[in-house]
Formats: sequence, C-alpha cells, structure tokens
Amino acid sequence: MKKYFSGRHIKRVVCLLFLAGILFATVFMGVKNTVYATEQHPTVESNLTGNTTERTNINAPGASEDADDLRELNIANTVTVTYNNGNGTLNGALRILITLTLIAIAPSLIVMLTSFTRIIIVLHFTRAAMNTQTAPPNNVMIGLALFLTFFIMQPTITSIYNDAIIPFEAGEIDQEEALELASHPIREFMYPHTQKKDVGLFMEVSGTEWSGELDDIPFSVLVPSFIISELRTAFIIGFLIYIPFIVIDMVVASTLMAMGMMMLPPTTISMPFKILLFVLADGWNLIIGSLVRTFY
Repeated sequence: MKKYFSGRHIKRVVCLLFLAGILFATVFMGVKNTVYATEQHPTVESNLTGNTTERTNINAPGASEDADDLRELNIANTVTVTYNNGNGTLNGALRILITLTLIAIAPSLIVMLTSFTRIIIVLHFTRAAMNTQTAPPNNVMIGLALFLTFFIMQPTITSIYNDAIIPFEAGEIDQEEALELASHPIREFMYPHTQKKDVGLFMEVSGTEWSGELDDIPFSVLVPSFIISELRTAFIIGFLIYIPFIVIDMVVASTLMAMGMMMLPPTTISMPFKILLFVLADGWNLIIGSLVRTFY
C-alpha cells in the first residue's frame, strides 16, 4: 500500500481532482450565463449592469426606409453622421471626438498660426544676450509668451466666436460655412505679417500663379509663408537686442586685457553690468511693449 499510495501519487491525484473541478465549474457557468441576442430570448439573466428587458434602440437596425426613419433611430453607443442633400449634421459623440482632436493639435495651432513664435524667440534672445542662463526659467518665458499671445490674438478670437461659433451653434450655418468664416480672421491676421517673397516662393514651388490678393492664397501656402516671415522678423529683433550687450562684453574684455587679467572670463564681470543696464533701462517694459506694438 505504501508503494502505490506514496506522497507523490497523492499529490497527483489531488491535482487531477482540482483540475476536473475547475473544468466542471467553467462549463457549468458558461451554460448558465449564456446570453442570447435574438427575439426568442428577450429576457435572459446576465452579470451585466443595466436593464436587459428593454432594447437600446427604438427599431431594429436596418429597419429604416428613408432618411426620416433613420433620423429617429436611437442606437446607443454609436457615432453617426447624417447627410441630407449635401448638408450634414453631427451628433454629440462625433462633436466630442472633433473637439478632442482639436485639443490634441491645439499646441501646434497656437505656435504656428499666432504671434507665439515671434514672442518666444525674442524672449529667448533677450535671456541669451544677458547671459543669465536659466533666469527667467523656461516655464516663466512660455507662460509670458502664452498670455501675450492671448492678448494679441484676442480681437481675432472674438471675431471667430461671433462670426462662426455662435451662428453654428444656433443652427444658422453648417460646418463648412463655419470653418470658412473661422478662417477669415486668421488669414486677416497672418497676411499683414507675411512677406510677399515668402508667399511667392511657395507659390512658385507649388506651380500656381498669384495675383497678390489675400483671397487667392491657399491656406497651405499662407501658413508656411507666415512662419518663415515670423522667424525672420524675430531674428532681426533678436540681433538688435544683442547689440548693446555685445558692446558691454567688448568694453569689459578690453578692460580686463589692459589690466593683465586675461585668465578671468569676461562674462563673469560683464553679466552684472548687463543686468544693471537692463534694469536701469526698464528692459522688460521696453522689449515687451515694442514687441506687442509690432502686431498693431
């Protein structure tokens, strides 16, 4: 008996019984909790939440005969787009999807279609010219650039809200008209700050002719042209900011060489004088005020 019923054999028997119990329970629960989605079993118990005695739609899918019947269907958890002779209407779920998509690309739109690019580059040149490394820090510079961008773009945002968003929410215009009306204020903002030679460059590359009017510029051409013009303007302003600080560096370097202190880095001595000059000239007010006025 000890030979046939050793501890190893007992463990194997217990494991087999345990496995058989699991298989039996799985088969039994699967048969008991089977859910039928046919008309023969309208009410079946399940472990799902909600009411299983009512349908989630008024009519069965595919039962509509025309657009009016389709519009009255109440299919749950779906995203639908209904078209009527070219005029489309979006349901709430699809509007949420579009809104989340716009939020995802909002940083790119803020950087490329507004005054943010010029502002952040000029602030960076200002900090680099004073050689203060991380003062002010990046978070402060980005926050200041965002609020200045909102201040400069406020008339454009107000025009978009009044001309496009309010009529669209009231049902007076469709989506295509709303997008067209919303693009006009943005184009009106970008066009005065875009140089014609940049527009001509992209027009030449794309092989299209341009009459010189704003309405004839495609949006795909106006955006890169505006960005290049903003970069050029920002670098010009940055160069002008650098000039007085370069003069201070040259004066300090010449003085140190005349005193025989060639081993001492000139930036160590010139940085306090740069900060003093910037404070005495009220530099932040001068730079930010002049920068904002370039958009008006």
